[in-house]
Amino acid sequence: MTDDTDSTLTLEAALGRAWTDDRPWTLLTELTQLTHRMGGSPGERRGAELVAEAFADVGVQGVDVEKFPMQHWQRGHTRFAVTEPVERTFEAIALPYSPAGDLEGPLVDIGYGTPEEIEAAGEAVEGAIVVASTTTPTGQRFVHRMEKFGHAVAAGAAAFVFANHVPGQLPPTGSLRFDGEAAMPGIGVSAETHDWLAEYALDPTSETDAGLEAGRAKLQVDATTDPGSSQNVVGHLGPDTDEEIVLLAHYDAHDIAEGALDNGCGIATVLGAAAILAAVEDDLDCRVRVAGVGCEEIGLLGADALADALALEAVRAVVNVDGAGRFRNLKAYSHAAEAMADVASSVSEAYGQPIVPEPDPHPFSDHWPFLREGVPCLQLHSEPPDGAERGRGWGHTAADTRDKVDPRNLREHAMLTALLVAELGRETRTRPPRVDGDDLRAALEDQDYEPGMRASDIWPPDWD
Repeated sequence: MTDDTDSTLTLEAALGRAWTDDRPWTLLTELTQLTHRMGGSPGERRGAELVAEAFADVGVQGVDVEKFPMQHWQRGHTRFAVTEPVERTFEAIALPYSPAGDLEGPLVDIGYGTPEEIEAAGEAVEGAIVVASTTTPTGQRFVHRMEKFGHAVAAGAAAFVFANHVPGQLPPTGSLRFDGEAAMPGIGVSAETHDWLAEYALDPTSETDAGLEAGRAKLQVDATTDPGSSQNVVGHLGPDTDEEIVLLAHYDAHDIAEGALDNGCGIATVLGAAAILAAVEDDLDCRVRVAGVGCEEIGLLGADALADALALEAVRAVVNVDGAGRFRNLKAYSHAAEAMADVASSVSEAYGQPIVPEPDPHPFSDHWPFLREGVPCLQLHSEPPDGAERGRGWGHTAADTRDKVDPRNLREHAMLTALLVAELGRETRTRPPRVDGDDLRAALEDQDYEPGMRASDIWPPDWD
């Protein structure tokens, strides 16, 4: 295709050319062809090189690869079996930052793994191998895996089994904590295995299980956690202004899949948006820092390193592309910043494209290191059509593959991302106010995040 960066285009022309820009799809393909992109691995390093080359190709200036230290987790073999009332072996995978372990104990079903269910299970959790679903009941906010694990640890469990609610013989993965070995072993099992575990496990809250002995299980996890390093890919576009907007996405993925949806789509969307912004950069009113960050899946480590390296008082806003490009309708989390919601609404109305608003904040993506310091943030996401089950779907399983991606979603979300960034930096738009720490804390407390964040060891110490 024609190189859009030879001369500045009008915004309309740049948007039009985005329909035929195959570079985001090419990057997605190159990333998903790697063996895996687990944080700290050779595959993640190669992924960073591919992102750096792609950024430079679309016109991002000053592209550099910035290293940072981290704790590198590597999986070995995982074995899981029910020993009573029958003997059966099931497929399972270790969850990142699980320590090595070899143990046997009672098998206890804690339902969705919400704090209320764990509390209701009472003493049955102590010393038990607990089983929790990957989803959350409708009618309440989604409870993250790390919260469920942290509450189980606090209740005295001996091990954690994370059971997929999506069928297809797909054991799920996902980090147990941020950047360090967890307090007890954790494994993932499929929805089909969960059906059998529900048969064998004790449900302490069930009247029919009253007085019954729990089934028993044993598990062995081989894994190591050692000092390592990862890297961010960082460049810039637009004028040399005092303020800047940070446009980022993580390019790492778990080691059991291609990582096409999570987050190959996100970094490909950022590349498409950067190509549009590069083509109109003479008309931009604010500098844009473009970043591909590493190690999101094991603790937002790349975003943390980037936030530490920047003068955050000069960051006007952050646009975190984590989940965009996967499904049709774009969703914008404004994270308790009304001005950011207004930007999303104005772009949606001006261009007649749906952007689904979500005002409530959460701490489980790369905006968090910036948000907790008061920087206004948008997280761009997309979800399956209405009626689909809650949760990640194919994400964090071996089914997260390139065939699930529709290139049209990448193109459309790249256009909308570029428009959002340009609008955020527009000279005539008032700088979004900083997010007040007390207001952010109150918003998280209103959603009952504090207990789970404390259990996950991510509650900001200065909020105590």
